[in-house]
Amino acid sequence: MVIATELCAMSEYRIWPGTGKLFVRRDGKPIFLGSSKAQSLTLQRKKPAKLVWTQAWRRLHKKGLSETTLKKRRTRSNKVQRAVVGLSLDDIKKKAAQKPDFRSAQREAALKEVKDRKKANKAKSTGKVTGQSVRAPKVPKNVKRR
Repeated sequence: MVIATELCAMSEYRIWPGTGKLFVRRDGKPIFLGSSKAQSLTLQRKKPAKLVWTQAWRRLHKKGLSETTLKKRRTRSNKVQRAVVGLSLDDIKKKAAQKPDFRSAQREAALKEVKDRKKANKAKSTGKVTGQSVRAPKVPKNVKRR
C-alpha cells in the first residue's frame, strides 16, 4: 500500500499523514510544514539554504552525493602533430627519427657554412672605409644653441 506524503517547504523532509501543518500564503500558495521548527523559521523568513540541517543546504554544499553519483571521468585530449610553416609533417617525423650524431654533424656543417659566409662578407667590406658618416653629430635637445 502506497501512502501519500508531502514534502516540507523548509526542510524538504517527508510529511506523513496526520502530521505537519498546511500554511496558505497571502498569494494563495499552500505551503506544507513538517514541524513547528520549520513553521517558526518560515515565518521568520529564514532561507533554507543557510540552515545546516535542511536538504537545501546539503544540496548546496554537495553533502551525501558519494553513494548516488560517481565522479565524472575526464577524457584526455590526444596530442596531434602539426606541420610548421617551413616543414611538412613528414619532414618533421624524418628529423625526429634521425640519429643524434647525424643531426649534430649537420648542425656543425651549417654553422661552418655560416661562418664562411661571414668571413667572405668581411673580406669584401674591408675594401670600403667604414665608420665615417656624412651627417653632423647629434646634439641633445636640452642643450641650448647659440
